[in-house]
Amino acid sequence: MEFLRQRIEATVLSISRGPGSADFLQPPGDPGLFGPDSAAWQVHSDFTAMLTGGVAALLLQMLHPLPLAGVWDHSNFQADMLGRLRRTAQFVAGTTFGSRADAERLIARVKQIHLGVNGVAADGRAYAASDPDLLTWVHVAEVHCFLQGYLRYCNPAFPVARQDQYFDEIAGVAEALGARAVPRSGAAIARYIEDMRAQLRCDERTRQTLQLVLNAPAPNAVAQPWTRLMMRGGVDLLPPWAQQMLGVAPRPPWRRALLQHSVLLAAQPLRWAMRNGSLHLARRRMGLPPQP
Repeated sequence: MEFLRQRIEATVLSISRGPGSADFLQPPGDPGLFGPDSAAWQVHSDFTAMLTGGVAALLLQMLHPLPLAGVWDHSNFQADMLGRLRRTAQFVAGTTFGSRADAERLIARVKQIHLGVNGVAADGRAYAASDPDLLTWVHVAEVHCFLQGYLRYCNPAFPVARQDQYFDEIAGVAEALGARAVPRSGAAIARYIEDMRAQLRCDERTRQTLQLVLNAPAPNAVAQPWTRLMMRGGVDLLPPWAQQMLGVAPRPPWRRALLQHSVLLAAQPLRWAMRNGSLHLARRRMGLPPQP
């Protein structure tokens, strides 16, 4: 059983951690940007919720033509989708659970990368990854979907007040990256997304992005069915109108319930196996006992 536990954990860490990750154990006692009592630590604590939320966030972000152009023109996303998700996971984990110095280092690095991401989208509009309004859209799509993943696959009873606390806390990272007018509550997030819908489009590259997600490669052959399940669980987190834009056929209630039940079952061995995730190491850094 110990071998199996180590194998599962190694597979998870191969997806979520790589070169350049924060050192979550150092320096001792450093709470980072948020600290162990924060809503951000709670929402970002579960790998399954974060992976499915990250998939949904990517698809929601790509419905905006300008972020879509930036990703397609300035990354190898098509050839290395897991790499893209891994880099996002590293940034989120580092800014959430890392020391303050590591979080600030990661933010500075992403800001520098954004300065080189400029171009002209298919509709003729210029774009820049450092555009404050685009940064706000990317942030809101991400944190909205992270919370949806947490509510569905980890803690449906998460109080509304803590949800608002989460949005308020995590807005600071977006602002440090250069976003502006970042919504800081669930109600404000919902209004913002509704207001943005008129700017969203689905074209051939957006549909290709969906197919890349649905057929994402796994870290190894054994993990392939699990990876496909998680990708579909992420797509199912999208609001119905976004699924409709992407051409995703609506699932009947029984199939949605079956998918959600399958994701929850698949999450159990991961939660059992994980002992050295970002949260676990950060709690050790803070001198806290393991998460109950």
